[in-house]
Amino acid sequence: MTQEYDVQFVTIHGHRRAYVKTGSGPVVLLLHGLGCDHTTWEPVIESLSRRYTVIAPDLLGHGQSDKPRADYSVGGYANGMRDLITVLGIDKVTVIGHSFGGGVAMQFAYQFPERTERLMLVSSGGLGPEVTPAIRAITTPGFHEVMGVLTLPGLRHLGVAGLRALSELPLKATHDFDEVAAVFDSFKDPRSRHAIRHVVRAVVDWRGQIVTMSDRAYLTEEMPMWVVWGRDDRVIPVRHASNAAMMAPKARVEVIPDAGHFPHKDHPYRFSRIVHDFIRTTEPATYSRARFRSLLKSGAQERTLHAVDAV
Repeated sequence: MTQEYDVQFVTIHGHRRAYVKTGSGPVVLLLHGLGCDHTTWEPVIESLSRRYTVIAPDLLGHGQSDKPRADYSVGGYANGMRDLITVLGIDKVTVIGHSFGGGVAMQFAYQFPERTERLMLVSSGGLGPEVTPAIRAITTPGFHEVMGVLTLPGLRHLGVAGLRALSELPLKATHDFDEVAAVFDSFKDPRSRHAIRHVVRAVVDWRGQIVTMSDRAYLTEEMPMWVVWGRDDRVIPVRHASNAAMMAPKARVEVIPDAGHFPHKDHPYRFSRIVHDFIRTTEPATYSRARFRSLLKSGAQERTLHAVDAV
């Protein structure tokens, strides 16, 4: 059973943002995926907090944070995370992003390299076009109305119970259905449905993901970067981990067997060890404006161009 943590709140730009902050030491910023919240990290927060200051926010539009009509782009989320750590008096972080949160983490590292010590991507978006049809469906007309009917009390309870029962089956295809059940349950709030729809439309269309790091991957040359994936991921295919390796050859890639889209929940102790090894064996990135300018002027190296063609 995972431990629950006290949720704190801070208002930034008029919107209340929820977050968990615990532990001491170098700061680790944990960014959750689409439709989730900070609780997705609960299996690893305790072990990480023994060595690090852990900050796990609910992204705007998710969890206990406000769900306004607002900017739900990855750039907007990166700005929000910069503002949050600034308000908390934190200068630099190792940022770890899961799924959609991985896209936000990449954008944060791109926009604020001077605030980013390391970058870890966990079953991340932004590394290839493929994504489960269930997420693409959120962009379709009528999603809000149909989900409003499906999340009426009786149907919602039946649906959540059915998804959780399926997650107990020894099938790879239903491995992550307990998390799907939690996301489905959150859709009972019309504000959540609106927010999630805006988020998905910013990064996905009917053909798949439209936001990618491929054109800026060469900038990670100066940034320690690890990529972690579950071998049985049915939401974003594990081959995207190989895409990351081609786009950022200095990145380390670790694929965890018998894990789905949430490897930090499937194998929390192993995941915590991976994070610790990442921080222990790498030096924090040091931002140099001159070096960043040089990278921007030179553009992607030939190897990166070949990698983009292969994705």
